Amino acid sequence: MNEIEQLNHTIIEFYEKLSSWEQSVVRGKGFTLPQVHIVEILGVHGAMRMKELADKIGVTTGTLTVQVDKMVNTDLIQRRPHESDRRSILVELTEKGQEMYQEHDNLHLALTQDITAKLDDTERQNLLSYLKKMNQEF
Repeated sequence: MNEIEQLNHTIIEFYEKLSSWEQSVVRGKGFTLPQVHIVEILGVHGAMRMKELADKIGVTTGTLTVQVDKMVNTDLIQRRPHESDRRSILVELTEKGQEMYQEHDNLHLALTQDITAKLDDTERQNLLSYLKKMNQEF
């Protein structure tokens, strides 16, 4: 197996482990993984248009609307008119959504600390640099 094949398999293994961890974190909490991802995006980026949010999570606005409706009903997010664009509606986290974001972000932070604990500062900086470069390719 050549280097690119090894890298491919290692990335897939990491993705599968991270996905499994994510599933275990949300299991039995009363919300879905797509809903958690919406909360994460809004927690990091703040209020945004439905189209922007749909693009960030890779779904259609129609698919997103179904999730947003459910999340509005459970008081995780709210809709509000855009200040400068009367045709646009913004979605943003409610106080309950902010609390969920903080809790989930803290779990991610703990996981990141755990899985990078054996890396020294230089390795951690290199990993950050590599991940940023890879993320720019999407």
